[in-house]
Amino acid sequence: MVTIKKNNISQEIISKRNPKIVVLGGGTGLSNLLRGLKKLSFDITAIVSMADDGGSSGRLRNQLGMLPPGDIRSCMVALAEKEALMEELFTYRFNEGDELKGHSLGNLMIAALADIYGSFEIAVRQLSRVLALEGKVVPSTLENVSLRAHLNDGTIIDGESNIPKAQSPIKRIEIKPKNPTPFQEALDSLNEADVIVLGPGSLYTSIIPNLLIADMAKTIKNSRAIKMHVCNVMTQQGETTGYNVSQHIRAIEEHSYPGIVDYVLVNNQIIQDKNLLLKYKSEGSEPVKVDYDEIAKMKVKVVAKPLIDESFLVRHNPWSLGMAIMELFMQHDKVKFK
Repeated sequence: MVTIKKNNISQEIISKRNPKIVVLGGGTGLSNLLRGLKKLSFDITAIVSMADDGGSSGRLRNQLGMLPPGDIRSCMVALAEKEALMEELFTYRFNEGDELKGHSLGNLMIAALADIYGSFEIAVRQLSRVLALEGKVVPSTLENVSLRAHLNDGTIIDGESNIPKAQSPIKRIEIKPKNPTPFQEALDSLNEADVIVLGPGSLYTSIIPNLLIADMAKTIKNSRAIKMHVCNVMTQQGETTGYNVSQHIRAIEEHSYPGIVDYVLVNNQIIQDKNLLLKYKSEGSEPVKVDYDEIAKMKVKVVAKPLIDESFLVRHNPWSLGMAIMELFMQHDKVKFK
């Protein structure tokens, strides 16, 4: 296990190095991480999975034939200069009207801009300017992709939103069409990165789909950046039921390359709220166990830190997670250039 010194890394020191950080994933895990990182680096790129087919995003995909805007929107709000105001506005959901009910205003704005400019890519770029993003948010691909899960019992499940309903462990995930063309700006960001972060987020439906885009996993594997996986704090019913940390890493490697990450960042903070744990347990979720011996066999270094924020949910504290990533980078950087 890697031990990181507890001395605080000042904004001044971080600013002088200002690493290029690229994060890959989707959902709330990715946007939560961005909230912490944007206070620590001026060069952040979020690469977002385009396989979402549920909720408002799924309806817009089906009705307008556009790419799913939901996770892109969440990441843009997280990186917005005036985050609180933009979050209130862009996450507002309509509660009435047959067509509007359930849609978020942010999703509709992206849909409107995509229609005006005839391009999802331009829509995201223009809205990024409006929000004065402290970083970049880009799709992993501009192709209309979907997910298929193969389960251990032979069952096949189609659709990102259906996969968490799996009643048998997931054997593998595939993306359709196979090897979709990557968004060039995403590949360029990976090639220029100092730090590449996989997760946190849903393992099979947010993180791994990015690795199934053509050349994405290969570019990460060949990168000279420090590469890390931020492991989820809790297991996810239907996706990672009963998983420990090594199983998360193994799933990533089986869908990409062995040794694709150098480090795994895990939480070692005890969850104090027993009632909250019981609530999670009733939903088939439990804290992810850190199996150090198995991880060591995979030649992945473990960085264990207190990372959680207990409120009505157990999730990563954005600031603690951002600082842990920066501390690891600074330590790795010093060793690299000795």
